[in-house]
Amino acid sequence: MKKILTLTVTFMFSVMLFSQESLKLEINTLIDSWHEAAAINDQEGYFEKIDEHGIYIGTDSSEVWTRQEFYDWSTPHFQKENGWAFKAQSRNVYLSDDGRMAWFDELLDYGKGTLRGSGVLAKKDTEWRILHYVLSVPVPNDKFTEVMKLIERKPMLLEDEK
Repeated sequence: MKKILTLTVTFMFSVMLFSQESLKLEINTLIDSWHEAAAINDQEGYFEKIDEHGIYIGTDSSEVWTRQEFYDWSTPHFQKENGWAFKAQSRNVYLSDDGRMAWFDELLDYGKGTLRGSGVLAKKDTEWRILHYVLSVPVPNDKFTEVMKLIERKPMLLEDEK
């Protein structure tokens, strides 16, 4: 009886790990294809992966966009075939217990250096959708003070104050 219980627990644990790895593979494939769509100037392919209520936060402090605002901003870039090419150097994917929410962080090569991306996804029906994405520039600790001196400091206005 003890052997059966041990085998059952081992089997269930293996299935759970396989399921998590399968979901992580799905998510990695989606994010890679999302970045690829931008690189090949496929605006529709890029934005179909972002949820209709999705938020994109860019590297500039003013860049906090809804999906539609980001779509509108990006249209001239896609029309000029001037998309952006991000290639993941590394990515960590984390899953909620029920496997319906995921969050990730990634380091991206964009040809001029390294960027960091992080995001949140939700599984809606049978598809993963990007709910929130943040693109940032990682700054080495020993360069932080120098970089901060280069950045012009201006107070951010809250929406209510505009």
